[in-house]
Amino acid sequence: MSPVSKKKNDAPAAIDPISAATPASDASHLPLYVGTSGWAYTIWKPDFYPKEVSSKSFLKYYATQLTAVEVNYTFRRHLSEKAATGWMADVGPNFRFALKANQYITHIRRLQNVEEAIQRFLPTLRPLATQLGPVLFQLPPTAKADVAVLRDFLALLPTNFKAAFEFRHASWFSDEIYQALHDRNATLCIAETEKLNTPEVRTASYIYFRFRQPSYSAGDLKKLVERVGRCVADGLETYAFFKHEEDPRSPHNAVEVLRNVRQQVGSET
Repeated sequence: MSPVSKKKNDAPAAIDPISAATPASDASHLPLYVGTSGWAYTIWKPDFYPKEVSSKSFLKYYATQLTAVEVNYTFRRHLSEKAATGWMADVGPNFRFALKANQYITHIRRLQNVEEAIQRFLPTLRPLATQLGPVLFQLPPTAKADVAVLRDFLALLPTNFKAAFEFRHASWFSDEIYQALHDRNATLCIAETEKLNTPEVRTASYIYFRFRQPSYSAGDLKKLVERVGRCVADGLETYAFFKHEEDPRSPHNAVEVLRNVRQQVGSET
């Protein structure tokens, strides 16, 4: 029997942009987790998300390009097991989710008298298991430094729990605060915004960047690659997130930093 021939007017089969791609987190064993704050932005389509990718498949496609995502959902509500299971089904095993701590802990109680709140919050993270990255505790800009409050709060967190602290009042940037974080292997979140830039002080075996300037030039991105690359080369588990934008610059910047840091660190090893 002769093989089936393809007719000249047969159209080539469409390539699924998701199934055809290797998960970005599986492309390298570097402890490098780069992404954006969120992923469910239809305005990123078609410049970042291909036009044929539905909104239900955004995370699945996102995970072929980037290695982590920062989740704001948990700032206002607790994560359900159903949601966590759905997310994990869409990403590779080396992908990481960095979750923002609930606002009751950080903004209403400001880390004080939150024993019960922590006991309610932490179990909701268990479904993410080994794919849970640091939890971001972001304090409001009006919260001033109090090392005793910080130490008491840190004592509530389990051993080996990864926690990043974003302080938005300059009074927190002191040696006693850095030491309190270091003593519990908690990381200072290195955030840069229009209003305030956090000193790049390493306080843990991992580091957490938040790049939140309105825009980044090619020269700016090159400097970010150098900064992030140094951390990876020094053996730090490194997380870096760009804020979401009304256009797709944010995920494209993240993809560029991820690619170039991998190239930079790879060339040095």
